[in-house]
Formats: sequence, C-alpha cells, structure tokens
Amino acid sequence: MPFLKWAGGKRWMTARHGWLLPARFNTYVEPFVGGGSVLFHIRPKKGLVSDLNVDLIDTYKAVRQDWKRIEKLLAKHQQLHSESHYYKTRSLRFAEPIEEAARFIYLNRACFNGIYRVNLKGVFNVPKGSKDAIVMPDDDFEELAKVLRKCRIVAQDFEKTIAAAGVGDFVFVDPPYTVRHNNNGFIKYNQNLFAWQDQVRLRDCVKAAAARGALVLVTNANHASVRDLYKGMGIIHTLDRASIISASSEHRKTSSELAITVGYDARESGRQPMRPLKVDAESDSPR
Repeated sequence: MPFLKWAGGKRWMTARHGWLLPARFNTYVEPFVGGGSVLFHIRPKKGLVSDLNVDLIDTYKAVRQDWKRIEKLLAKHQQLHSESHYYKTRSLRFAEPIEEAARFIYLNRACFNGIYRVNLKGVFNVPKGSKDAIVMPDDDFEELAKVLRKCRIVAQDFEKTIAAAGVGDFVFVDPPYTVRHNNNGFIKYNQNLFAWQDQVRLRDCVKAAAARGALVLVTNANHASVRDLYKGMGIIHTLDRASIISASSEHRKTSSELAITVGYDARESGRQPMRPLKVDAESDSPR
C-alpha cells in the first residue's frame, strides 16, 4: 500500500513480523515516517506522524488534500517519462503544493533504488534508475488519503513527536541507522544525518514515553552498541532481512536488524500491554 520506495523501509517487517505490533492502542505515533509502511499497514483510527524531511511531509499533506489530482499528474509524468524528462523534472521546483508532491513521487519512482539524497545545497541529486513504471497497478491513493486524513502530519524533530505520546499510545520508532552492521552498506546513507548523540537522545525519549505508559517499538542496527544502549529497557528481537542497497541483486546480502519492544511483550498471547516491563531479554527466533 505505501506509494513511496524508501531506503530502510519496513514493508518486509509488516509482511513477516506483524506479531511485533500491539493488538490495541490509542493514538499511533511515528517520528520517522519515511515511506510509511507501518502506518499504512496499521491504518490507525488516530495518528501523529512526522519527519524532518519537509518535502516528504508536504507530499503526504498533498495526497491527503487532493489525491485525484496527484493521480492525474503522475499519469502525465508516465506519458512524458524519459531520461530527458527525468533530469528536467529533477531540476525544477513547483510553487504549487500538489504539483510539487507529484514531482516528488515521480522522482522517487524513477530514480535509482528510491534513494532520497540531497547535496550540500539541499538539491535532490539521485540519478535516473532503470525502471520505467511510474503509475503502478496497485496504486490506491484514495485509500491512502483516507488513512492520512486521520493523522496529524508535521515536519519536526523526533523528540517533540515522541513527547506527545501518552498512556496506551503506540510509538513506532525507525531512525536512520548510524552503525555499520552485517556489511550491508546502508550506514553510508545515514551517518551524516543521525549522529550517535541522536541515538542516545532517542533512547532517552523512548524511556520517557514508556514511563508515561506508551507502548514503543524501536527498530535499529543489530550492533553491540545498540544492544547496550537499550539494555534493561525492553525485549530485544533479532530479525533477518535482505539488504536492498546495492546496484546489483547478486551483491545484495541477508542482514539482520533489532526490534526492541518497550512497555509490552509482543511474544505474549494476544500481545497485551505489560506495564511496568523491566525485563532485559533477547529473542533470536521470533515467531
């Protein structure tokens, strides 16, 4: 259901590890929304989603506002799609929010591996990819808009977003990974975006949210430093996945990531909240 391809996206997790998600909660809170895989999988009745990427947030707002026009503009991009159209569109910015959102989606679908990268001037500079499909057969912007209308969507720092979570809210935290792990090379896209100090600040925000009664799921790099960072806060699960950050499929490797549940035990029947949860346990073979 997500309409964006996003580096580090969690479609694989929702497909294979949905058991990690709590069965019931109040407000859904996501401070690093990215491609929105978990958001669109859960389809919450009420949500707060944010990201520091203003262009991304404006795109979500535009889909929520006028999905029909987004579809029409994408169809036009599909008709015009070529190498020259891609680079011409990449060099433009539109003052009108809906047109700019359609540009963002077009570039995401036409660029190399769906990578979002800007230069020092903040200009998107990812080269054209090899795929030519811009309009997808499973596109359903009308349903996406319905989900987004139930959410408050803001561009802000994760600390402010997590601070809004209270008793019974579910916080899904998927930050940029800042530790190289299992040689999948993903870190090189993030090391300048999210420093280790941010990881520590994030851990403190997660701890405070759980103390307020929120249920928190953190995904992060499978690395000793991350395990130490969250030691004693919740239950650590190790999830295997295939890395997609490679130009060639034969060089893509199986890697693993951590999923840390804080404030609830996903392994319990029915996934009921268990507070307070002060267990330091690891599950390397999740259901």
